[in-house]
Amino acid sequence: MLRPSRAARPLSVVIVCLVAVAVLTPVQASAKTDPRLTRPLFADPTSTAAVAAKRDKRFASLARTPQAFWATDGLPTKTVRRSVAAYTKRAAKKKRTPVIAVYAIPARDCGSHSAGTFDPRTYRRWIAQVAAGLKGTKAIVVLEPDALAMLGQCDQGDRIGLIRYAVGKLKRAGAWVYLDAGHSRWIAPDVMAQRLKAAGISSARGFATNVASFQATADEKVYGDAVVASLRTLGVTGKRYVIETARNGAATAAGDFCNPVAARVGPKPRIVRRGAIDAYLWVKHPGESDGACNGGPKAGTWWAAGALTLLGR
Repeated sequence: MLRPSRAARPLSVVIVCLVAVAVLTPVQASAKTDPRLTRPLFADPTSTAAVAAKRDKRFASLARTPQAFWATDGLPTKTVRRSVAAYTKRAAKKKRTPVIAVYAIPARDCGSHSAGTFDPRTYRRWIAQVAAGLKGTKAIVVLEPDALAMLGQCDQGDRIGLIRYAVGKLKRAGAWVYLDAGHSRWIAPDVMAQRLKAAGISSARGFATNVASFQATADEKVYGDAVVASLRTLGVTGKRYVIETARNGAATAAGDFCNPVAARVGPKPRIVRRGAIDAYLWVKHPGESDGACNGGPKAGTWWAAGALTLLGR
């Protein structure tokens, strides 16, 4: 018969050791949790709403609400790195997660309200500078609103290739990249899944829905889940999504996508982690015009009357 070794420990000691391991394990696991899953989102004190709130306290609630920083062709290649880095530094000081909307794809908006941007070669250099400004900041990036939903609607060159390039650069900088996927009343989920796969979503965290639009959150959940399922049938698994809720707090006129008068602010941005949803975000800034429509000024301009309408005042 085998006898216990002299090195064998009493059962009570073994139990104590197992309990100690059980207690330590959650602490060790939590230490590995990505801060983007636990930190609040960043509300920038230099945002247009914050500036407006200094003059008019009616906009204070907008000023306090986290919203994305927009990296566009308004920030040229020579300055975009510095601007993005300054924004993420402000977020880091507050121990908050920065959110950036990258919006400068060639042939942007096919010449409509948000037309503008760079040629393909400049765009690649510009994206490299955006990535350099984001490096190591644990940022969330919403990549090119409307670009895939509007694919093929005008002469766009190698749009898929440019988006794929941007995904790779931004991911290597440590960003969580969400490719824009339109919204629930635009492109069919299976079609969007094909576009997302071609554009490099395999290397991204996932996709974004309803950016700068007004669809109900419940509808976007159905759409987002359908896109996830369609991606799975294409062999792309594990993808998550975020929903824009900045202006979807009320039903709006069907088809009215430019400063609809019935729109109201929606659910506050926050990390959700429910099903395949990562977060609700405010990407488009409530109070900034969609364009010269329904009484609004040029796209991107602060519009006090529009902001008050969104607030129900």
